[in-house]
Amino acid sequence: MPFTPADLLAAWLLDAAIGDPRWIPWPHPVVLMGRAVSRLEGWLWRPGDAPWGRFWRGAVLWALVVAGAAAAAWGGLAVAHWVHPWMGRALSIYLAYACLATRDLDAEARAVEGYLHRGRLGDARLRLARIVGRDTQHLPPPEVARATVETVAENASDGAVAPLLYLGLGGLLGWGPTLAVAYKAVNTLDSSVGYRDARYEHFGKLAARADDGANWVPARVTAALAAVAAQVLWGSGRPALRIAWRDGRLHASPNSGFPEAAFAGALGVGLGGTNTYRGVPRRCPPIGDPGPELGPVHIGRARGLLWAVSALALGLGMAALWA
Repeated sequence: MPFTPADLLAAWLLDAAIGDPRWIPWPHPVVLMGRAVSRLEGWLWRPGDAPWGRFWRGAVLWALVVAGAAAAAWGGLAVAHWVHPWMGRALSIYLAYACLATRDLDAEARAVEGYLHRGRLGDARLRLARIVGRDTQHLPPPEVARATVETVAENASDGAVAPLLYLGLGGLLGWGPTLAVAYKAVNTLDSSVGYRDARYEHFGKLAARADDGANWVPARVTAALAAVAAQVLWGSGRPALRIAWRDGRLHASPNSGFPEAAFAGALGVGLGGTNTYRGVPRRCPPIGDPGPELGPVHIGRARGLLWAVSALALGLGMAALWA
C-alpha cells in the first residue's frame, strides 16, 4: 500500500493549513473511535464484576476498537486503491492528515494566550478547560499559563511527533497510514477509559499500559527534537536536554515528563506543582529550574517550539519513507 514522502508532506501541510474545521461534513475518524469506545463500553461494563473480570472486559474493548480502526483503514484504502490509484492516494493523505493535531493544539493554546493578554481571565480558564483534565475555574493567570505550556509540551508528542513517526514507519512497512490510525485508536482509548479511579482502575488498565508503550519512544524523541529546535531558535538546546534527562522521570506518567522537561529547559521556566482534579489536589514534582513567573509570552514561545518540533518530526517521517 504505497505512501510516499510527498503524501506525508501533503498531510502535514493540510493539518497546518486548516486543522480540524467544523465545515467538513463527515465525522472526524477520532470522533468515530470515541463513539465506538462509548458504545462498546456500555455493552461490556458490568458494575458487579470482580477486578479480573473488569480487566478482561476492558481488554476485549481495547482489542475491538484498535483492530476495528486498523481494519477499517486498511479495508478502505484497499477499496480506494482498487477503484483508482489516485483515490487511494487521496484517502491515504486524508487519513494521515486526520491523525495530526498540531494546528488544533496551537489554536487552543493561542486562544488562551490571547485571553490572558487581554486580561480576560474567566475566558482563559474556560478555554483552557477544553484541553486539560485539571480543574481550571480558580486558577490565577500564572497557573493558567503553566497548564497551557504543560499541555502543549505533552501533546507535542501524541498530537504531532508520535503520529508522524508512526506514519513514517507504517509507510516504510507498506501499511500506509494504517499504523498511525491504530495508534490514534490506542490514544483515544487511553483518553476515554485509561483512568485510575473506581470505574476504570481495572477496566482501563490495558488501555493505559498500551498507550504508555505506544508513546515511550515518541515522548523521548519529542524531548530530543525540542532540544534541537530550542538550540536553533534560542540557543537553549543544552538546558533542554539536561533538564529532560534530569527531570523527565519525575512525572507520574512514564512519558509526559520528558517533553515537559525539555520544554521547561528550552523556555527557562519551572513547571509542575499542585494540580486539582475533580476537587482533589494532586502534588506533582517540580520540573525544570526555577524561573520567571509564567505568562502569555511563555505560551507563545511554547507554540513556536511546538511547530518547530512538528516540522522536525515531519523530516524524520519523510526520511523513513525515503529509506
